[in-house]
Amino acid sequence: MSDRPPLHPDSAVRVQPLSAHTGAQIHGVDLRAPLPPQDVAAIRAALHQWKVVFFRDQPLSHEQHIALARQFGDPTVGHPVFGHVDGYPELYSIAKYRRANSHEGQPELRPWTGWHTDVTAAHNPPAASILRGVTIPPYGGDTQWTNLVAAYRALSAPMQRFVDGLRGLHRFSPPAGANASPEYLALVQSKTLVSEHPLVRVHPETGERALFVSPGFLKSVVGLTPRESRQLLELLWEHIVRPEFTVRFKWEPGSIAFWDNRATAHVAPFDIFDLDFDRQLYRITLVGEVPVGVDGQPSTAVSGDPLLAAHGAAY
Repeated sequence: MSDRPPLHPDSAVRVQPLSAHTGAQIHGVDLRAPLPPQDVAAIRAALHQWKVVFFRDQPLSHEQHIALARQFGDPTVGHPVFGHVDGYPELYSIAKYRRANSHEGQPELRPWTGWHTDVTAAHNPPAASILRGVTIPPYGGDTQWTNLVAAYRALSAPMQRFVDGLRGLHRFSPPAGANASPEYLALVQSKTLVSEHPLVRVHPETGERALFVSPGFLKSVVGLTPRESRQLLELLWEHIVRPEFTVRFKWEPGSIAFWDNRATAHVAPFDIFDLDFDRQLYRITLVGEVPVGVDGQPSTAVSGDPLLAAHGAAY
């Protein structure tokens, strides 16, 4: 355990950083019960600093998971396109084979394949996500996150100035090289979400600039030719997944990952499909703000409605 002092003198929270830029483990709290305000503040401060925070040995029920999330914001409906857990509209099931019917054929595997920021096709993507491990394999199945603020800061000054003024189109589509299944197409077309976001987003709470370039959703850069757009995006996607910006998390039953969706991208494991073990997690996302670029201009909704709190959504 870290010897670092609490972020707030009257808080029990202890923070153990896991890499130079990204990820910290939180000690000293029991997430099954309501947190005192000073612990909520300390966890939020750690989240802003490390972008993703982790908790061990927190065997939460669905109800406790939802109660935890409500201390940090308003939960959205589980997923705006792919639904929610029966009886729990705030929860989305992350099951091993949930994508089995989404596409056909072998995707083109590149260093950034699978990396994404949650639901950036929406006009107001989630502010944060809270993922809970329930059924965890004895090995394999790790998740990785990258720090998009650190990635922006590592760009050269001329490149920062260039991307500061650009915007991109985000939408749902199958992985590059694969074909969408009829089931996937029917769901995506029934609830079409397309948005234009700045490539560099100003964080609404910290003021930091982050590369808002979700590989899984960002399809093109507005105003560039197709080749210019593809070359630039591949350069940025390769850049954001550099190992020094990332952290890799080994799940255990009762583990919790809580990440700032405005400043990170993450990737689900592919190795789990090479193993016979099951894997089941549950995710809650929190209602987010409309992104704002360096120029002060907000994102534009091309198609679809904003993500609402679960109690106000149609489901």
